Amino acid sequence: MTNPRPDPVGINFAPGPPIARADAVRNRERLICSAREIVRTEGAAALTMERLAQHAGVGKGTVFRRFGSRSGLMFALLDEAEKEIQHGYLFGPPPLGPGAPPLDRLLAYGEARLRFLLEHGDLQLQAEREPFESFRAPPRIVEHTHVTNLLTEAQVTIDPRLLAYSLLSCLATPNVLYQHHSQGISLDDLVAAWEYLVIRSVAPGR
Repeated sequence: MTNPRPDPVGINFAPGPPIARADAVRNRERLICSAREIVRTEGAAALTMERLAQHAGVGKGTVFRRFGSRSGLMFALLDEAEKEIQHGYLFGPPPLGPGAPPLDRLLAYGEARLRFLLEHGDLQLQAEREPFESFRAPPRIVEHTHVTNLLTEAQVTIDPRLLAYSLLSCLATPNVLYQHHSQGISLDDLVAAWEYLVIRSVAPGR
């Protein structure tokens, strides 16, 4: 039996009084806009908590209270795009969403994630500079749960949680960006490699 499907997640903040919450949302959006401007003009690597505080004209402590860490800031910048891909694989049409066999959904998921990384990889790479923290990030937890559930549904013969980690390591941001940008491997070939690994793991006789 698979676990219940989680809802799309992003960066959530503790509730407070309505006015304070509205102010917090406005302040957060102002910081997000400043962060996006830094990324657009200076690149993702230039975006630090100190640089954002300077650009937005606030104290560094304010930035840390809003995002917790630099990884938290990067994941916040990825929030909208991450929710879109999450909605696709949790609730969208098949084969990415429910209604298709688990193998087909796994194949579609890998392609969707690879496309996501080639579009948003620079920010994702910065978000994952703290490796253990990235494993605990809500989007990565949802991703691992989703793949684990599909592997369980496919009745793989080894621990589906472990196999999910192994397969998802093939979609690790540094690997994908290095292969694509430095080795010139095309998206089509990256997708083909994912499909080969998944099929041999889930349906070796196919």
